[in-house]
Amino acid sequence: MASVYDGYVSRYVNRRMSDPIAKLLARTKTTPNQISWAALGLAILSFLSFIYNWNIAGGLLAQLSSIIDGVDGSLARLKGMSSDFGGFLDSILDRYADILIMLGLTIWSVSNEVYPHIWLVGFLSVTGTLGISYSRARINAELRHYFDHGFLSLASRDIRLFIVMIGAIIGQGYFSLIVIGTLTHLVIISRLIFAYLHYRH
Repeated sequence: MASVYDGYVSRYVNRRMSDPIAKLLARTKTTPNQISWAALGLAILSFLSFIYNWNIAGGLLAQLSSIIDGVDGSLARLKGMSSDFGGFLDSILDRYADILIMLGLTIWSVSNEVYPHIWLVGFLSVTGTLGISYSRARINAELRHYFDHGFLSLASRDIRLFIVMIGAIIGQGYFSLIVIGTLTHLVIISRLIFAYLHYRH
């Protein structure tokens, strides 16, 4: 069951796996909050994989974390366990997971790729990642849906982690970080312009 907030990768790729998993787990005592912690656990494993130069495993675990992150919401709806705290917890854990995965990819890139300013590129990826999440959280609720469609949604979490996976598998973490850093900050700038045009009236 796709959410209205799903990004393109979640809608067309991740949900094909996360929804069936949620339906299976709905028959168990598993709670949505446990799934949120499990998604963070996979992000930690992704970080450790990058640290130990297991880049393919790191990329696949990052994508798996993204898939599992979609399970908690579906499971909450199936079991009637949706809660404000559950959504808050999921958002907080996602931010930790994002930072760990981007940091892991950066550290792996520093140790394996000879390109300039990798730490700066990694920093821009992390700040852009946090900026995307924060800008959506801070926009007025009646305008928030504009950030879920078109260019203003192109740096969503599912897309970022999919880029991480592709870059890690093909051994191009540096260029993945460049894409993520560039895309996130372009979207943030576009969101600022959008907000300015709406708020000034």
